[in-house]
Amino acid sequence: MDFSQLLPSLGGSVFTLVAFIVALSIIVAIHEYGHYIVGRWCGIHAEVFSLGFGPVLLSRVDRHGTQWQIAALPFGGYVRFLGDANAAGGGSTDNVDPAQIRRSMTGAPLWARSLTVLAGPVFNFILAALIFAGGSMFNGTVTDPLTYKDSRDLPPIYTSELMAGDQMIAVEGLPFGTDGTLVDRLPVQATLTYDVVRDGVPMSVTGPYLMPPAASGINPRSAADDAGLRKDDVITAIDGTPIVAFNEIVAAVNAADGAPLALTLWRAGETVEITLSPRRVDLPLPEGGFETRWLIGVSGEPFFEAATETLGPWEAVQNGTNMLSRILSSSLSGLWHIASGQISTCNLSGPVAIAQTSGSMAAQGAQDFIWFLGMLSAAVGMINLFPIPVLDGGHLVFHAYEAVLRRKPSERAFNVLMIAGLALILTMMSFALLNDLVLCP
Repeated sequence: MDFSQLLPSLGGSVFTLVAFIVALSIIVAIHEYGHYIVGRWCGIHAEVFSLGFGPVLLSRVDRHGTQWQIAALPFGGYVRFLGDANAAGGGSTDNVDPAQIRRSMTGAPLWARSLTVLAGPVFNFILAALIFAGGSMFNGTVTDPLTYKDSRDLPPIYTSELMAGDQMIAVEGLPFGTDGTLVDRLPVQATLTYDVVRDGVPMSVTGPYLMPPAASGINPRSAADDAGLRKDDVITAIDGTPIVAFNEIVAAVNAADGAPLALTLWRAGETVEITLSPRRVDLPLPEGGFETRWLIGVSGEPFFEAATETLGPWEAVQNGTNMLSRILSSSLSGLWHIASGQISTCNLSGPVAIAQTSGSMAAQGAQDFIWFLGMLSAAVGMINLFPIPVLDGGHLVFHAYEAVLRRKPSERAFNVLMIAGLALILTMMSFALLNDLVLCP
């Protein structure tokens, strides 16, 4: 379903807010459920599982004695375990019924408390990996040999004689799949000659340029997104000059050096005019590090959809975990480059930017929104493991201290560190919010 169809009736801001609340609620629910269920497995009793903060709207108590509730402010959530007030610090079990000490967060063994704390981020990572694995299974893997299935909707100048089931052998005499520079070696014209095998018979047929200037995706909060460019739009001219290849967009954006560009779009048979200005963006490199380039936020892909084969569960899980690993590695590298001043602090997003991204991805379709959930879940899991008091990672540091020295940190030291950690988190959130609203809107 294309959720962008709902925008006129809901209103852009309301749609964005709803998408953000849905995304955040799912991520928080998974995170807190990780704490809850592992805590229960470890013999620690959860008194309250809350989705949201503030006044309780709905609640029920289950057979384990846990109150499940939905609160009025849907921007987070929590699990309150028995004895949670003394969870990681140097407090005692004075406020816990002696018969219930083992079932409290304070009186449970160190291993049980550590596993319970660790479970939240781990469940976020599991959700992300499963989403990426599910995406791999849904999209499948391209068949060998490369086989034509269908074509995206293109303007009339892109004529085609290709048919479903054609095995794609070569384009303009250049074999598919043998050279990563194939597109760069093709003549830039609307129609190309393709060598195919149709029902066992080799033949040559005409087809559209391999990489037409069509938007297969729009990056959230990009120049294209802000200007109203949509997925599947085809850019037919830039500053009045007709184009037929995606590489011509890249060349025009680089040549503009940030100056405004007037784009003529073909949108499902209609002509649309928009103007946008490329923005400097820091992009991660495969070998590590970043490069800064002018971009408008449009991605491209071949004009045709290739036939695919369904991936097996194990291959899909491998793809999912590999994707998760790449995202975490890239995110940590990005944070390091921001902290060291090598890339712009505009790469640090706050709640407003995340909300806008939620709305943008939801507008592009359910698959894009679910993929975004995986990205967000991975980010939440990673951030929660940072060794900062207040976060799960900070509690794990306290547990490591206890494991080494055989005692908990003093209550005074614990409180001071928690206040310092909270101050650091609030400072980072304030800076990220300032980025969203003032420095990098």
